[in-house]
Order: sequence, then structure tokens, then C-alpha cells
Amino acid sequence: MSNKPHSGVIVPMITPLSADLTIDKVSVGRIMKTFTSSKTSAFIAGTTGESASIPQEEKKKLLEYAVENCSEDTKVYISISGNALRDVIEEGKLYADMGADAVVATLPFFYPVSDYQVIRFFEQIADQVQCPLILYNHPGLVGRSIPLELAEILSHHPNIAGLKDSERNDDRLDSSITRWKNREDFSFLVGWAARSAEALAKGADGIVPSTGNLVPKLYQDLYIAAISGDNNTAGQLQERTDRIGKVYQENRNISESIPALKLILSLYMLCQPYVLPPMEMPGPEEQESIKKHINEIISNLE
Repeated sequence: MSNKPHSGVIVPMITPLSADLTIDKVSVGRIMKTFTSSKTSAFIAGTTGESASIPQEEKKKLLEYAVENCSEDTKVYISISGNALRDVIEEGKLYADMGADAVVATLPFFYPVSDYQVIRFFEQIADQVQCPLILYNHPGLVGRSIPLELAEILSHHPNIAGLKDSERNDDRLDSSITRWKNREDFSFLVGWAARSAEALAKGADGIVPSTGNLVPKLYQDLYIAAISGDNNTAGQLQERTDRIGKVYQENRNISESIPALKLILSLYMLCQPYVLPPMEMPGPEEQESIKKHINEIISNLE
């Protein structure tokens, strides 16, 4: 098992909402309990957590409730991604004071940025926020990848602790693992859930699977098996979790899959199915299809 402080299973938690679209405190506690019992950590207000749509006051409540319900085995990460550097830094300072274990930031996503601007943007955050910064590479949403050469430069900043990478690129994945698996001060976290077992077996430090909202223990079991060299068990668990993920992800973009995931979680009484605009809950026909397929998958796994 990795001794790095940022490792293991870090679930990108959905943002539980009430009907009035404020944070549902009870559901935050309920979901965090499933994380603490499975010894997984939480990444809140990220992509799966509808980060671009959460008002700051609600985001603060979300962090407050998550920290209240974490344990020694459960870290809380929170996104500070944004385009206005001063706001990003101020959020980071606030969340560090509120108990976040680390903050997570993507590139700004409006103006195109040069390599030099990439370096300076992240350095200025890391210089001023008094908790570790995790870089977040998600070109599918941001529109630009963080080159590994730039991530390598940034990895030597004393307050930049890791890279969470959601890019679907096998060569990049292998190169990242090779580059950082032996670094004690920098973690590589895989945001490509379908490559979890493979990446961990090769030396990745952790995984960030959205399906972990529903089955965190399966991913913790996968993590333990993979880092222990039990590739057969890890492969079986990878197949099981992939089948669950397909129910809400297959043939849906991110704005459609998040509402579908919340609907599934609501069936298991973990949260209510509300989402923030511009997202919308699935229509009645789609809801019935999702319910049918998830029940079939879960029953076959039991």
C-alpha cells in the first residue's frame, strides 16, 4: 500500500441537493458514512459534483458537512477550479481553514493559455494556499491538456502534491506512472475508472472513480487487490464496477450521466435525485430504463 499522503480510493462525490437546490446535509452525512466505512476518501465539488454550477455559499456548506463526517481514514479534497485567479486563491485559503486536506484545480477554461501561463497560474495558487494543491487534468471539459513536461516542472513545487488525470490516453497514462511512481512527494491519481486495476498494478498511487459513489467498498477491494499483486481479483472487480458504471454512463455525455447517477443513488436512499441547472433530471421513460438496468446489474452481482 502506498505510503504517500494522497493515495488510495478518492471518490468524486456527487453533490446532494434538496428540492430547493440547497445542500442536503443529511444525505452528505449518509454518503460520507459509506466512504468512512469503506476507508475511501471524498473529492467534493469536482466534475461529478457539478462544480461549475454550485453557488459559493452552498459549496462552503458542502465542505463543512463533509468535514464533520470524515474520519482519520477519510480525507476531503475540494475543487477550487475557476478563471479568476484571485477568487481561486481566496477559495483555497478559506477551504484550507475549514479543514480540507487538499484543494484541486484545473486549468482556467475560457482564454487559451501558453505553457508559461500554465506554470504561473498553478504556481501562484500553490504559493498562497496553505494546504496541498492537486493538479487536475481534464481536457474534455477544459479544452486543453496539461502537458506532462509542465506537470513535471510543477511537481517540484513544495506545495503541489499530485496530479489527478482524467485524460483517456494509454500512452500518457503509462508515461505518468513511470514518471512519478517512485516519487515520495508527488502522487499520480487516475481519473479514468476503466483503467483502475491496470494503472494500480503498474504503480499509480490512487484512483478517482465516480461509480464509487454507489459501491465504494468494491473499489477499495479493487485497490487492495491490485496493489497486493492479486491481478485476478482486481480484474474481476474491475469488470463488476465497469458494468455498474455503464448503466449511467453509456451513450450519455457528462451532463446526462450525472443526473442518471444521482437517480441511481436515490434508489438506494443515499441522496435525492435533484441536479443544478443547466442539468435536468431524466424523464420518466429514461428513469424506468435506468431503474430496470441497475436492478438487474446489482442483483446479478449479489
